Amino acid sequence: MGFSDVLKKSFVQATTESMSRGDAIAALAAACLIAVYIFFIYRVITRKAFYNKNFNISLVALALITTAIILSIQSSVVISLGMVGALSIVRFRTAVKEPMDLVFLFWSISVGIICGAGLFEIAIFSSLLITAAIMALDHFPSTKSPMILVIDSSDIDGEEQIMETVEKYSAHSKVKSRGMNAESLNLVIEVRIKDGAECIREINRLNGVRNVSMVSQEGEVTF
Repeated sequence: MGFSDVLKKSFVQATTESMSRGDAIAALAAACLIAVYIFFIYRVITRKAFYNKNFNISLVALALITTAIILSIQSSVVISLGMVGALSIVRFRTAVKEPMDLVFLFWSISVGIICGAGLFEIAIFSSLLITAAIMALDHFPSTKSPMILVIDSSDIDGEEQIMETVEKYSAHSKVKSRGMNAESLNLVIEVRIKDGAECIREINRLNGVRNVSMVSQEGEVTF
């Protein structure tokens, strides 16, 4: 028997050693418990944002499916090669809009892989550590989101006066949109302001101003 035959034999033996039935059930049970834990953490984290229940349920299913795949791959090299071929034709076309959803998606997959490998302690400890990090950073004070000031004026030359009034109440302001025709001036201004009501009242008293409103901005902060 040559060296290549010995190498092939040892490779096949190493890859055909499967987990016992009890170990497989324990791995699936651990993955299920941690996945349910992820389910509740995702619900808590997204309490202030758009919550997608179907996506949350898919996190639990994904952890269990990944665990089952890892257990199957450990049982046979033939199954592992067939699994690679089968998964290579899968195409995911659903866009993940929220970065936090991507974090939970990867977390669920990782739990499935770790539990499938039988490393339950690592799966539990890493899940607790991830939870602590997410919760701590979620309560970390962040920059106050700016407001959007929308002004409609009949004075097409009144932008300078409007901006002077805005700068009295806001240390930072930026014109996001400017529209003008022969009879009106429309301004959209991003501001960071405390006393918004007083600012609106003073702008409304300016000559030519017909309508002024202030709305909150959702999304990234530009300054």
